[in-house]
Amino acid sequence: MSPTRSTTVDSRLRSVGGLQIAMRVQGEGDPLLLINGMTRPIQSWEPFTKELSRRTVVSFDAPGVGDSPTPVLPLSMSALAALAVAVLDAAGLAEADVLGFSHGGAVAQQLALDAPDRVRRLVLVSTSCGVGATPGTTRDVLAGLEATDGAAAWPQVDLVGVFWQSLAISNWSSIPFLGAISAPTLVVSGTRDRVVPPANSKVLAGRIPDAALVLLQAGHDVQRAEHASALARIVEDFLSSTWRPSNEEGYDHG
Repeated sequence: MSPTRSTTVDSRLRSVGGLQIAMRVQGEGDPLLLINGMTRPIQSWEPFTKELSRRTVVSFDAPGVGDSPTPVLPLSMSALAALAVAVLDAAGLAEADVLGFSHGGAVAQQLALDAPDRVRRLVLVSTSCGVGATPGTTRDVLAGLEATDGAAAWPQVDLVGVFWQSLAISNWSSIPFLGAISAPTLVVSGTRDRVVPPANSKVLAGRIPDAALVLLQAGHDVQRAEHASALARIVEDFLSSTWRPSNEEGYDHG
């Protein structure tokens, strides 16, 4: 398997890790695996991926999200991380840079622990350590489950799938192993995020060795159209060079 691919758009339902998974491979260049949020399907990445250049982007709908059927039983966080590895296998990739958003950021943390040889660099966006995190307000968390940009074209949210995703993170915490993550890591948070408050990103950046922290003037969905260009620029700079900002609260991109 090669770490670099050149592809046309390949989007279909595949048998991955014993489950039917909707996944997409598009673009060319160094690979980037995207792991989405609890109710965010593949389509939610489009404003962000349109701003990327020279990247093979691999994205997929977790079981019970988007076009991936809801499994009979919930998957643990370790099982979801193993599924992400199986997606890389299905795409023919030995390793990739990994970006996890919200719930997908928790999966990405587990992936970096369980399969460090598959993760080149790690980007954690609008996410937390799970149990032990600073919670968002109930109203904003519930509002955050609703679709945003392009919602009319997205698959309908499956409530059982959302419940399964919630169960996966309800008794999971990365606090015990954050110090063992070896991949160079960038943590990104919106300063106005009331779903996963930025205090959580500061904890991650403080505990992951040499992690960098960037704060964007944004809410929870920093990959939305109005922020996609800024996020893409920050991510590409981090992934393609030795760039690393100082890990300070005041480091901010508007």
